[in-house]
Amino acid sequence: MKEKKEKIELFDEYGDFNLDLLPRIVGIVAIIIFIVVTIFCSFKTIKSGEVGLKVRFGKIVDTSLNEGFNLKIPYIEKIVKVNIKVQKEETLVESSTKDMQIINTTIAVNYRVDYTKASSLYKNVGNNYQETILDPAIKESIKSAIAQYNAEEITTKRSEVSASCLEAIQKKVEKYGIIVEDFNLTDFSFSQAYTTAIEQKKVAEQNLERTKLQAEAQIIEAEATKKANDLLKKTLTDELIAKQFIEKWDGKLPETYAGGNILKMFNLKWNII
Repeated sequence: MKEKKEKIELFDEYGDFNLDLLPRIVGIVAIIIFIVVTIFCSFKTIKSGEVGLKVRFGKIVDTSLNEGFNLKIPYIEKIVKVNIKVQKEETLVESSTKDMQIINTTIAVNYRVDYTKASSLYKNVGNNYQETILDPAIKESIKSAIAQYNAEEITTKRSEVSASCLEAIQKKVEKYGIIVEDFNLTDFSFSQAYTTAIEQKKVAEQNLERTKLQAEAQIIEAEATKKANDLLKKTLTDELIAKQFIEKWDGKLPETYAGGNILKMFNLKWNII
């Protein structure tokens, strides 16, 4: 004769929860959670502008994961995403010029990861390549390039300085698969002492230029006066001087040492009628 199975009630006769069922409920919930987590761990989505690397126990086993839905073995494999879009890095670098002036330079670098070398970059550096490779390369390259110019050239040859910095950075990061798309010196400033000296120099140059212009004006005026005097000397004759003297004379002879022979002093010829 078969035994009749015992029916397990969720609530006891008093309406309380049957604690005997708790272990079973917990087990069922745990299994459901495990199944859900396993399902979600079995795939990963690669977005546009990213490249996926499948890693199994720390080793890259697939580098050809495309955008979209990609499967993996749960708990054994993982998919690492590497950003291959153009990114921007801004930083402030303190360096010295050729003439030993301190300069603070703010730079902006646009860069991207070469997707064909993404696996090599991850394998050799990891996903923190910005802190490990890019930032140190930028600072070292800026210091090296700035040291080739004096303070004045940094201002007058800004495009040339930028080109030198860009070339230096590219040489350091291209071997890791990082491509520098653009580089800009967005701002730079010198020490307060040097800035004050530059301002004083500009004021001195302006004063010198003003003095020079004034001196040139005086020279021109003196030359004009000399030419006028020379022209006047050429046009004045004894007869003209005598005529002007007579026109201004009031008819009275001055009482002088020369007495009545005053006219002889001017070597004038009179026609006495």
